[in-house]
Amino acid sequence: MTKLAFVFPGQGTQAVGMGKEMADAYPEARSVFEEADEALGFSLSEIIFQGPEEKLRLTYYTQPAILTTSIAMYRVFEKAGFQPAYAAGHSLGEYSALVVAGAIDFADAVKVVHARGKLMDEAVPAGRGAMSAIIGGDRASIRSICEQVSQSTGVVELANINCPGQIVISGLAEAVAKAGEQLADAGLRVIPLVVSGPFHSSLMQPAAEKLIDVLDDVTVRDARIPVIANVSAKPVISADEIRGALYEQVASSVLWEDSVAYMLEQGVDTFVEIGPGQVLSGLIKKVSRRTPTLSIQDPASFDKTVSILKGDS
Repeated sequence: MTKLAFVFPGQGTQAVGMGKEMADAYPEARSVFEEADEALGFSLSEIIFQGPEEKLRLTYYTQPAILTTSIAMYRVFEKAGFQPAYAAGHSLGEYSALVVAGAIDFADAVKVVHARGKLMDEAVPAGRGAMSAIIGGDRASIRSICEQVSQSTGVVELANINCPGQIVISGLAEAVAKAGEQLADAGLRVIPLVVSGPFHSSLMQPAAEKLIDVLDDVTVRDARIPVIANVSAKPVISADEIRGALYEQVASSVLWEDSVAYMLEQGVDTFVEIGPGQVLSGLIKKVSRRTPTLSIQDPASFDKTVSILKGDS
């Protein structure tokens, strides 16, 4: 019997118009967008479906937009009756996983990530922070260079450990630039990212502290299925564990490669990525090329995924 993990994307996968085909085709999806608009008190769906792109790219719109789109797609997929053994999400995608696991109501989650986006945006003044993707190399050598630069220039840390050969560093702009130069000199490829802040670095600690108050205002329940936490790459189930993981996640590394490896060790044999884009599917393939990865991002991919899982093709 197939052992499934449902995985949910994070920031960077957004695109104007995402989820519109699903909303037009399925009332279950449309109602999620309507619920988000009502919870937030403004038309998030208009920003998602019509843009402009510059507005959708603002962190405090991007985060609830991706969460809403992901859950809209999940609500359609849910009717097909497939049950995951695990759920996981990359950064803000962890909130989508927690909604699916029944730990947080969607309306609460969309308000939390809207606030989370604002807090992350405000934590470091615009232009002071930066992030770069490092292609090639291993985490020990990249961490070593980051630690040296942190001592001489300022904070730069490992933010996302995505898959073998892809790590994102984050910190003060000048420190990220200096670490990037040294990593490039070591033969690695350095790609500066277009982001509004140094996410998943210790510079985000002020946002993490303020997020505690936001989380205190929402009900968090024990999860119905294990959710793999970004900060530990281990399952969290109890409400207290979940709150702790969401607090720590803001200023800590996203251990995505380790999370995928853990689920594989537990016997997961098929991943279903639910939400815009196929970024996670690509990362999972680099962890385990042989493990099937399916995705749901529009009616055609939904139909294909259900057909494959039912053994029709």
